[in-house]
Amino acid sequence: MKSYLLSAALVALSLSVCAQDHPERRKRHYDMQARTYYRGPVRFSAGAGVGLYNGDLTKGLSNQLPGPSFSLGVLYPVHPHWTVGTEATYFQIGSTDYLPERNLAFRGRNGTGTVFVRFEPLRDGAYYATPRPAPTALVKPYLKLGVGLALYSPKAYNGTTRPDDNTSFLRPERGDYPALAIVAPVGLGVTLRLTPKLNATAEAAYYFTTTDQLDDISTGLGRSSSALNDGYGLVELKLEYSPWSR
Repeated sequence: MKSYLLSAALVALSLSVCAQDHPERRKRHYDMQARTYYRGPVRFSAGAGVGLYNGDLTKGLSNQLPGPSFSLGVLYPVHPHWTVGTEATYFQIGSTDYLPERNLAFRGRNGTGTVFVRFEPLRDGAYYATPRPAPTALVKPYLKLGVGLALYSPKAYNGTTRPDDNTSFLRPERGDYPALAIVAPVGLGVTLRLTPKLNATAEAAYYFTTTDQLDDISTGLGRSSSALNDGYGLVELKLEYSPWSR
């Protein structure tokens, strides 16, 4: 029995060594210069930051009532320069009025779901399968472009400060809040490689929307004379973790 167990242990050890020495088993792909690379692995992201509003009430940062933002996402590199991903975000925005005589303000609590692509212009040797790959990029800037849906729920009121428990909100412009709008984020960021499994990212993105009621202030009830759609920006710090990185 002891000899059997010893033999089994030796076989297992041999298989383990062979597996470690075996060439990479993942599927190889080729770029336009015929260099081999691997796709993946999957990375999970979590971030926090601040939401900023752009619409009928504000002409700059002085009227902003910034709110927190939180995001969770999944990323998958499909090419040494391209990554696809999806992200869910909760954020709050708000503003007071740049026109004192109008005396309007709002608070919006919103959520989005987006899909996006990221373009990383710098070459990163970590993606390549060649015997002598290029050095691993420790700092990587990127551009981001996406599309998604926003579920927005604003509340307008008269005042020049943040709302509190005593704030009397105005009658909403529509009766179906929270409402849906299409969003299109455009942004840029920079990723810092902390370990083979962990990245830190700083990102700023502006979200174009298909609604003028992100602030519950539009031409609908005569609260504004502008029919331009509202938008918002998110500035976040994120961590990206890849449990299957080598």
